[in-house]
Amino acid sequence: MALDELTEELARSAAAGDHRALGELLARIEPDVMRHCARILPYHQDAEEASQDTLLAVARNIGRFEGRARFSTWLHIVTANCARTTYRSLKRRAAEQTSEELPMQKPDVGRVSVIAGSRLDLLDAMEALEADKPDLAQALVLRDIVQLDYNEVAEQLGIPLGTAKSRIHQARKYVQGVLGEDYR
Repeated sequence: MALDELTEELARSAAAGDHRALGELLARIEPDVMRHCARILPYHQDAEEASQDTLLAVARNIGRFEGRARFSTWLHIVTANCARTTYRSLKRRAAEQTSEELPMQKPDVGRVSVIAGSRLDLLDAMEALEADKPDLAQALVLRDIVQLDYNEVAEQLGIPLGTAKSRIHQARKYVQGVLGEDYR
């Protein structure tokens, strides 16, 4: 999500309390947020839900954007977190329903691409990583989903570069272990 300088300036103004700038900012970022959510969540309705959650989170939390990093970096993190939260919520709701009420929606191989099915598996693996080792999950999200470079990951997390690289490596190994042989 590479945002132009006008969007970055709108974010700084919105963070300072300019409500007009916030409205304009939300309108400008909405298509990018939806595209990013759609890359993470395979079903369009789920991506739309995550996109709306992201825009709401931006509106509620824009005052927390300090401007130390680019707004696009902050937005990536918020978007990835909202998409993962939407996925966990949908998964929890499906698990709570009995099989008589509504069968679990598993991806149908004939209708869902291999990429979408892989995304579901990856989200499950990320959920396991986050539950077991949240510090590793945070580093992996910044590097592999938000696509920050290693220096930016270290800066965002407030840790040395070597620690950031180590966490990312450990997180990738953990996720590979959860995914199994089919994903190596």
